[in-house]
Amino acid sequence: MTQITVNEKKINITSEPDTPLLWLIREQIGLTGTKFGCGVAQCGACSIHINGNLMRSCVYTFGMLKNGDKITTIEGLSPTSSHPVQQAWAKIDVPQCGYCQSGQIMAASSLLKRKPNPTDADIDNEMTNICRCGTYPRIREAIHEAVKIAKNISKA
Repeated sequence: MTQITVNEKKINITSEPDTPLLWLIREQIGLTGTKFGCGVAQCGACSIHINGNLMRSCVYTFGMLKNGDKITTIEGLSPTSSHPVQQAWAKIDVPQCGYCQSGQIMAASSLLKRKPNPTDADIDNEMTNICRCGTYPRIREAIHEAVKIAKNISKA
């Protein structure tokens, strides 16, 4: 049994060592915002934060977890959708089908944590999640909008 914190709630969890964290999040914990896309860490639909670092949960297994690990899923990024990235996503109307967007938002929030004012090149290089609908221009625009929103929040 491993004790982890998921979206600020302590959870005791057990599973086979090779079970992908994605399935534990969705099936055992019941948080379905993190999506299955490819199963090989290419598309990013399953992106979450583990101890503040962006990870693809489809290849991160139960056996890799350590007691005390802190996991944030899309549901925990901001329960009220008030995170600057979530606000920008809504303002710019980024999603088309929306399937990949929870992973996109988790990747964008990680990028902004590391680079609070990214260039277009930073966004192009670091946003490696795949969007089948091709909303990349709106994703880039929303990331720049999230920077503006975050600056306005910090001024308030």
